[in-house]
Amino acid sequence: MQLCPLASGSKGNAYIIRTKDTTLLIDAGINAKTLKPRLSAISLQLEDLDAVIITHEHNDHIQALKVLGKGKLPVFSNKETAKGIYQALQVKPSFKIFSTNESFHFRDFLIHPFSVQHDTLDPVGLVIEAEEKKVGFCTDLGTPTSLVQKKLQGCNFLVMESNHDPDKVRNAKRPFVYKKRVLSNLGHLSNEQCAALLQSLVHEKLEGVFLSHLSEECNEKELALEVVAGMVPYLKDKLLIAHQEKVSELISLE
Repeated sequence: MQLCPLASGSKGNAYIIRTKDTTLLIDAGINAKTLKPRLSAISLQLEDLDAVIITHEHNDHIQALKVLGKGKLPVFSNKETAKGIYQALQVKPSFKIFSTNESFHFRDFLIHPFSVQHDTLDPVGLVIEAEEKKVGFCTDLGTPTSLVQKKLQGCNFLVMESNHDPDKVRNAKRPFVYKKRVLSNLGHLSNEQCAALLQSLVHEKLEGVFLSHLSEECNEKELALEVVAGMVPYLKDKLLIAHQEKVSELISLE
């Protein structure tokens, strides 16, 4: 199984996870014009996508559906997120509706969507299994609940939000409403919150972690790596950054 972040951050989120037979796009938050060369960088085309899974309806997770949603490509989401997508984009993709907290199969993947705390209609994190490997996606959440911790246990790779440094948020030249949202239980995880969650998820078969959804204004790549590695020494040489402006490393799970 292979994993690659195509984009990660407030300007758009998209991740590829694939086996030799099936290619999934997790979130479609960059426009199709940007998505095409990002896919090409890992030897894929739009036509190679077998399905899209959407975690929630914020624009930085659904932009490409303006194009992808006009064909027959299956778009998996829960019912509330599907409503939000239609309201936002006025397109009705070939929806495949799943129920939050109920697992489902798509080809050779077993997919576990679970509830997370974020300011959208019915946001989910994901654990995706194939080829005896498990990858966890949890990139937009304000607080790591016990459910999140339980669902992410035993993953071989994690895509985990490390969005901000709280002091940088407080000192940012941004409206108070922005700061309040980001720091709230429905906002985004700080570097320290990310590290604390990862402390509970470390095990000997955890191959690595993509730190994702980093704020351009209220975080720094080096700072996120330093904080997480400092709090979770086991992960010091297993941390990667999921980039916003370029394709990140293509990981093959061992």
